[in-house]
Amino acid sequence: MRTDDANDNHLAGMLLVAMPGMPDPRFERSVIYLCAHSSEGAMGIVVNQIAENVEFTAIVEQLGIEPTTDAANLKVHVGGPVESSRGFVLHTQDYVHENTLLIDAEFALTATVDVLKAIASGTGPRQRVFALGYAGWAAGQLDAEIQKNGWLIAPPDEHIVFELDDTQKWTGALNKIGVDPSLLSSTAGHA
Repeated sequence: MRTDDANDNHLAGMLLVAMPGMPDPRFERSVIYLCAHSSEGAMGIVVNQIAENVEFTAIVEQLGIEPTTDAANLKVHVGGPVESSRGFVLHTQDYVHENTLLIDAEFALTATVDVLKAIASGTGPRQRVFALGYAGWAAGQLDAEIQKNGWLIAPPDEHIVFELDDTQKWTGALNKIGVDPSLLSSTAGHA
């Protein structure tokens, strides 16, 4: 499944980078990969917040899936406050299932047990972020937050999303667009 209408899904595939002073503490210093954006709303996965005391192996074992040793190292992220008990895998397109959402040329999203089985068996996507929950916005809400300087927009980057340490993703995304984090003000405003 893919939405190709650039006007209706124009920010899908971009990174949202929280500005200092983000009023919602759940998104402080967060980097969100935006999976969908239209006039009806937006949806994304926070890629730099680790879920405390949650292990991937425990999750898949609860589903009756026997994980390989490699699966034990997969971190579980807090993808956002919406549907926080549901799993989402943001991943490279080397794994595509019939229910996979192809977002852009590199990134895809799958939210089925099949992708968890593939990851647990070592046959899943080459690179991935497993998250519980997602970030969601109602119609016009994200656009308003961007206009109020709540978010910066950065181009997608596999290195930032999949390879950087989670503590470095926010700074990495800002550096990608040429912004020095030490120069950002926590007070929003317009010139």
